[in-house]
Amino acid sequence: MILGVCEWLSTRVNFTVKEIRIFFVLLAIFAGFGIGAYLILWLVKVLSN
Repeated sequence: MILGVCEWLSTRVNFTVKEIRIFFVLLAIFAGFGIGAYLILWLVKVLSN
């Protein structure tokens, strides 16, 4: 939503954008890992273009 990672990732895997966003929120709440994973995937997205 902010950097377009969820939409980009939904085109790569067989999940909807809503499911991916929920997954990132749950990771951020329970494991504290969601924000870091989001930023890493953003870097992958930017560097793959």
